[in-house]
This record gives sequence, C-alpha cells and structure tokens, in this order.
Amino acid sequence: MQVSKTKNQRPKAKDQIIVALDVETAAEARKIIDEISGEVGAFKIGLQLFTAAGASFVREIVDKNIKLFLDVKFHDIPNTVAKAAVEVARLGVWMFNLHALGGGEMMRRTVENVREACAKEKLEQPKIIGVTVLTSSNRETLREVGIEKEIEPEVVNLARLTAKCGLDGVVASPLEIEAIRRNIESKDFLIVTPGIRPTFATNDDQKRVMTPKEAVRQGADYLVIGRPITAQDDKLAAFKRILEEIETE
Repeated sequence: MQVSKTKNQRPKAKDQIIVALDVETAAEARKIIDEISGEVGAFKIGLQLFTAAGASFVREIVDKNIKLFLDVKFHDIPNTVAKAAVEVARLGVWMFNLHALGGGEMMRRTVENVREACAKEKLEQPKIIGVTVLTSSNRETLREVGIEKEIEPEVVNLARLTAKCGLDGVVASPLEIEAIRRNIESKDFLIVTPGIRPTFATNDDQKRVMTPKEAVRQGADYLVIGRPITAQDDKLAAFKRILEEIETE
C-alpha cells in the first residue's frame, strides 16, 4: 500500500537520503562529505563520531551550510534533556532526536525549552524527532526489558505520544511506516527510517529492514543510509545507484 502526504510534498529523492557518518574520525567524515556533499540532502552524526570529534565538529559541518541530523538519542530526566536540547539547537543542526521511552514530560519540556530559546535567540528551530523501537531490536529484545507488546503496537503507541507532545516526527523501522501513517492524523508528521538496505547491500546488524524504494512507497520522508554508501570505494556511484532504485517505476 502506498501512502501519500497531501499537505506538503515529499522532497526530491536525493534530498530524502541522509547519509550516516558512522566512522571513527573527523578526517574520515570530512572525506566522505567532500566526495558527496554536492549531491546528498543531509548527513547524520551519531554517538561514535560525536564522542570522537565533539560539538566543534558539528559546528564545522553546519558552518558549511550542510544539513545535519544529530543522532544522539537523548534519554534522561526531563530537565537534563531539555537543557541539552537547547545546546543542540545552538549548534545549528537541522534535526536531532530523543528516546520516546523517556516519556511525555521529557518530550514536552524539550519542545517548550527549544522553542523558547530559538525565539529568544533568533535561531532556526531544529526538527525534533522521537526514537521508537530501534531497528536492531526484535520481539525478544522488547521482552528482555519488560515490554510485552508486539513491536508494531509499541511503535504506534510511542508515535502517538510523540505527536501529542509536539515533536515533529519519529525514527522508526520501515516495517512500521504504514501503521504510523494510519494512526497519526497530521500529514506533516515526519517518519525517518533507518534499516534501509538497497538491493545490492547486506543487512549487517539491522533486523527490520526494507529497500529504499519500498520505504518511500510506504510513506517514509527520510531514509538514513550508511554503509551501503560510505563503505563503497565509489561513494557517489553508490548514492546514485540508490537514487535509481527509488526513482525507477
């Protein structure tokens, strides 16, 4: 089933791809950015690179007018997450995330504090999205931590909570896209999907995966893709090959 958004048109295919800079050093990340930044819509910095290179590297990339998704998945007491989120907004990132399992108060306070700080300091407000269930997780993973729901109902429950708390969208496996679209009324609610594997790639450590074309047809707004691009000798060719998969009827 293909689900379409009616209010805002989805971006062009090349702008839907967020390339994950899951590398060890800033030097490696710069090399990737230099090779493909003219074609790619955005890049993602996760915990590994953020820990290695720090906030100064985030500022360096943002200062080049490159859209950046900071993927550090905040999950702490509400006051701590809200204050950290304000600092992220000051870095100038386009998007960042937090764990929806942190609860409603944590998410609401984060949205409020970021909105207030951005208005007061005349900053562009970043997109704030909630992480639902990690794509490396399966039914057994949820049971280990005391969650008895099946994956899809749990993802939908967390997506509803993030929408209620005023977040811009969620990070979710592509397998739950359709269910989220059925249950969230807002057509502007973003779905960012990791677990994307083109036909020429392996699944690696992802358990709930889908091809880029299938994910877009289901209703994904943005696709997070790392190793199928960054591990290739010709990264630009790999990126363009993925675009062809998405755009081919």
